[in-house]
Amino acid sequence: MSDRAPSQGIHGDGLPVSPSLEPSLQNARIPLVTAVMDGRAAFIGLLAIGLGVAAGYLAELLVRLIGLVTNLAFHHQISTELTSPAGHHLGWQVIFVPVLGGILIGFLARYGSRAIRGHGIPEAMEQILLNESRIPARITLLKPLSAAIAIGTGGPFGAEGPIIATGGALGSLLGQLLPTTALERKTLLAAGAAAGMAATFGSPVSAVLLAVELLLFELRPRSIIPVALASVAATAVRYSLVGIRPVFPMPLLSTPNGLSLAIYIAIGAVVGVASVGVTRAVYWIEDGFEHLPIHWMWWPALGGLAVGGIGYFVPRTLGVGYDNIQAILSVQLVGSTLLMLCLAKFLSWAIALGSGTSGGTLAPLFTIGGALGGLLGGLVASLLPKVGVDPGICALVGMAAIFAGASRAMLASAVFAFEITLQPLGLLPLLGGCAAAYGISALMMRNSIMTEKLTRRGLRVPEEYSADFLDHILVKEAASREIVTLDAAQSLEATRRWLEAGADGSTHHGFPVVEGDGTVIGVLTRRDLLESSCSPESALRNLLHRELAVAFEGNSIREAANHMVREGVGRLPVLDEDAKLVGILTRSDLLEAHASRLRSAERTERTFKPRWGAGEPEAPECP
Repeated sequence: MSDRAPSQGIHGDGLPVSPSLEPSLQNARIPLVTAVMDGRAAFIGLLAIGLGVAAGYLAELLVRLIGLVTNLAFHHQISTELTSPAGHHLGWQVIFVPVLGGILIGFLARYGSRAIRGHGIPEAMEQILLNESRIPARITLLKPLSAAIAIGTGGPFGAEGPIIATGGALGSLLGQLLPTTALERKTLLAAGAAAGMAATFGSPVSAVLLAVELLLFELRPRSIIPVALASVAATAVRYSLVGIRPVFPMPLLSTPNGLSLAIYIAIGAVVGVASVGVTRAVYWIEDGFEHLPIHWMWWPALGGLAVGGIGYFVPRTLGVGYDNIQAILSVQLVGSTLLMLCLAKFLSWAIALGSGTSGGTLAPLFTIGGALGGLLGGLVASLLPKVGVDPGICALVGMAAIFAGASRAMLASAVFAFEITLQPLGLLPLLGGCAAAYGISALMMRNSIMTEKLTRRGLRVPEEYSADFLDHILVKEAASREIVTLDAAQSLEATRRWLEAGADGSTHHGFPVVEGDGTVIGVLTRRDLLESSCSPESALRNLLHRELAVAFEGNSIREAANHMVREGVGRLPVLDEDAKLVGILTRSDLLEAHASRLRSAERTERTFKPRWGAGEPEAPECP
């Protein structure tokens, strides 16, 4: 047993761990660099393809089911073709059709699952954040059934929201039937949701973007690739069933010039303000229903009464209203007709959604935003006829901008409007208008229409996605090179005397333990040394109670931090490529890296100061 003082201040080349990593590192738990893709991620990708195919047929089934209910309720015929309720011959009796649908939804929600209420995306987000992406299996059946009843009986919703929710539920169910991690279930849920949207509109790219912006909360190959594959598969199913054509064909658009582009962006900003008002109105109405002295089961029936009443005077507000969107984009509705549709659709949708029935938000928002954009475009065109403003582009920008402002899915909104019209000349105005709406909405409103409900329930939903700062810094850049090591043969008593003497280096909280040849065999903390029940004569090597965990210089400090969490340690010896001890990484080093990130984000400085001439002093600042 040796009582020599611990070796201190190891610099430079460092201590060797052991030749060829034997024997002490043979069983050491060493963090590996995380692979971008691996066999497991490829397996999830294959599952996503099958999920996309299933979602494609499921979307077609739901659309036909909505058509069946619509035809039975309004036209008293058996047909699965999606038709508009506006051509009914029910007269004033049409008021009670949505009421009957609301009663059925109330029963399904109370005795089936309350989760069918709402438009689906916030509920999916909640399951991701709180329940490790586990959506109850019954939602896969009850959500499309409730949506078909709500929309088929005149509810002013689109089919896309329930299809997205159903696809997500199907993906979650698949992830629960198979042995998967929570992250893999989240990927499958997002893949199913994206596939549902892609199958509805033939919009695979915007479906992926929507999944990234609202469901995944990340942008990694192992998650985005399965989502993309599912979207492609679902779109292929749609093409095989209905053909390849734009969902909402438009007349050819005019080429935007500089002034007209500025007007399109301004329209996007105005619609962004409207998106804030729309969001607040929906939740104000929802709060109103919360104060009613009747059970929430009956709220959808009351909402249905408003839907029926408005639909009696403005029949175009009933049902999905895809024909309305087509007419708006084709500039077939103008003036007072367009204004009436905009206001009536908003009232009908906001009251119905606030009542807690089952339905989507995309189609109603597109109708409201498209009508508002078309109205603004018509006004500008009449006042400034020589500017070259295209009313069709104005309607297209309004349609996309209101969803960008309400949902904060800016890129998904812009690309979606392009994919459903296939009008490339609309891309630039769409991007500018959606960016303006997004910015205005973010300035005026803390939460979106998707996250307000979750925030009220005490959840914090990620809204900004950035690369992990810790993943950019290597261990060799953050680790301390001032290492204080302990000799494995050192007695516990001698080491305690050294600690109590307060010698240089003895104030550290953790010490690598090395053999006589410099081989690292473990780490001991001050607590291990001071509170150990071992005999004072025991060698330090006998105090080691866990396997050695290390980090290499080439690891990122994110990988090292993950390794600390897995192993339950607060510090890691750092090895170079020759397996020599060259430093130690502690939790304080990780916090210092975060401090560096904060400084780079918050500190402002002038890094370039122009000079007025060679060798001349800088111009003095004005007082």
